Amino acid sequence: MAITDITIESLAARNSRATREAIDAIFWETVSVPVPPAERAAFHRLWLGQYLRIEPHLAFVARDATGYIGGYLVGCHVDPSTSPRFAALTYFQTWRTACARYPAHLHINLTAAWRGRGIGGHLIEAFATTVQLAGLPGLHVVTGAEARNVAFYARSGFREVARTTNQGGRAIVCLGRTVA
Repeated sequence: MAITDITIESLAARNSRATREAIDAIFWETVSVPVPPAERAAFHRLWLGQYLRIEPHLAFVARDATGYIGGYLVGCHVDPSTSPRFAALTYFQTWRTACARYPAHLHINLTAAWRGRGIGGHLIEAFATTVQLAGLPGLHVVTGAEARNVAFYARSGFREVARTTNQGGRAIVCLGRTVA
């Protein structure tokens, strides 16, 4: 499958039950930490559900010619260091300066078969366009300092702008990117 076979579209264009189910399936397929059954609903709400509910116009899917969805990006234009929505994520409080410079926030996930083809970069560019049109200076993403996706984000124009240790003792980074 060539990159030309993929369409990036806003969730607002086709916010159907099937699309949301496809996004949910990718979300659970790509979760990298064990989530106890009793915590699954809250985990989903924090990392995906709130974005789909509050800002579906800032969600994008990558769809092939058959309609199969192999990836998505959800984001918001709200600075998480100042928003009560993100109060549970205490690292944002230590990153206030970085978040002010790069206030828009995103999460992106692709199925394993769709990685390494440039699709993630196209999803980021779709979101970056919304950030620019909103007049915001930049966007950021949070990931593990040693995660394999750090190189992907670097290729997409992100650089490390803040670092801390999470509750589990793992180094996490805030990667920021300005918009032109």
